[in-house]
Amino acid sequence: MNLVEQGAAFAAFWQERHLCTLSTARSGEPPHAVPVGATLDLETGVARVITSGTSYKARLIAADGALVALCQVDGRRWSTLEGRAVVRTEPEQVADAERRYTARYKPPRPNPARVVVEIQVTRVLGNV
Repeated sequence: MNLVEQGAAFAAFWQERHLCTLSTARSGEPPHAVPVGATLDLETGVARVITSGTSYKARLIAADGALVALCQVDGRRWSTLEGRAVVRTEPEQVADAERRYTARYKPPRPNPARVVVEIQVTRVLGNV
């Protein structure tokens, strides 16, 4: 999904420094929701979250992929990205995600167990 068509306000909102929540579906249980830093590639429609491969969210997604919702809010402005997530472990994928994270937030602390949760966005909700 090309998200460029969402407009300049949407693009700016996903470049500003905001924490997000990542909600992961669990069979027969409430969703698992955690705070995360995330980045969004508007042209490819891919959102990325860096995390430890041992984290619960990474293990849930790695088990069989997962439908997720990535949401950020700032006052009355909000945006939710929905899609299917996968875990990437390739060093070049992790390094790319770390560069993107650094550009939006700050350099992440070292973590040799780091992986990337990659979300192919299929639906956008919100008011920006």
